[in-house]
Amino acid sequence: MARDPLLIFTPEGIHCPEGGFHIDPWRPVARALITHGHADHAREGHGAYLAPHAAAPVLRHRLGDIRLGTLAYGEPREIGGVTVCFHPAGHVPGSAQIRVARGGEVWVVSGDYKVAPDGLSEPFEPVECQHFVTESTFGLPVFRWPDRDQVAAELNGWWKDSLAAGRRPVLGAYALGKALRLLTLLDPSIGPILTHGAVEATNAALRAQGLSLPETVRVTPETDPDAYPGALLLAPPSALGSRWARHFGPSSNGFASGWMRLRGVRRRRAVDRGFVVSDHADWAGLNWAIDQTKAENVYVTHGYTENFTRWLCDKGLNAQVVPTEFGGEVEDDAVTEAEA
Repeated sequence: MARDPLLIFTPEGIHCPEGGFHIDPWRPVARALITHGHADHAREGHGAYLAPHAAAPVLRHRLGDIRLGTLAYGEPREIGGVTVCFHPAGHVPGSAQIRVARGGEVWVVSGDYKVAPDGLSEPFEPVECQHFVTESTFGLPVFRWPDRDQVAAELNGWWKDSLAAGRRPVLGAYALGKALRLLTLLDPSIGPILTHGAVEATNAALRAQGLSLPETVRVTPETDPDAYPGALLLAPPSALGSRWARHFGPSSNGFASGWMRLRGVRRRRAVDRGFVVSDHADWAGLNWAIDQTKAENVYVTHGYTENFTRWLCDKGLNAQVVPTEFGGEVEDDAVTEAEA
């Protein structure tokens, strides 16, 4: 007799009936397994949470006093009649893919992932399975990421050029992931790096677990702009052009995102300079990751789902679109007065 599917897609999220848990559910459930701390994957209101040990500081920072259990990468846990295990996803520090197995049936829910090492996140680890749930945020051939040295040269050149023009460089990036990577690309010999409270709060949570980051200075209402000549400001995108940024005088606004690969996005964002930086896999990365799993069945979630699914089917895979409430590369840094 055929057994019921190990994972099913429900209005609450990806569900394992036999284990009695959901993965990254978007509506309140009794037990949630979480791939990482971004707001579209880790939400409030669940009865209990299980996540990678490395994700715990950020989850507690963002969700407060939750009932949270953790596992090390590669550590199996029996839940009901299934075995679960977290494997690095390379997306942001502490991010994971979740392997769910019952007998010889293996599913992997990848969450968000990036296959190129960034020097901060635990490197992506391919996991063989029959069923693979993938994002497709950048699932078009146009999305190909430049190398690290090229992006660093562009960022630091813009910093210097902005100062030479008498403008303060203000760089917009999401606090968990993108801002961290930019810190490793910026050259502190040019000047100090000042951070918005939303960025610095995440930095503090990750420094507390041993992550090494360059020195930064948190901006407060008492911060004197003249005390930091040559400084660059690093802030959530929503702070660009805000009263917080205007306090530092004339500015040149930059924005880091994979969407900067598309023509016209910088203009629509009303920024002076765009930098192609993403915490998601590009076109080549998506295809490589799926090939590495050896999965025959691929479930495509947020992003260019229809296009990417057709591509996978043309390659001979059994691929289908699965609607979810995951957001891909979207802003999830709500800025409060306390953070500003």
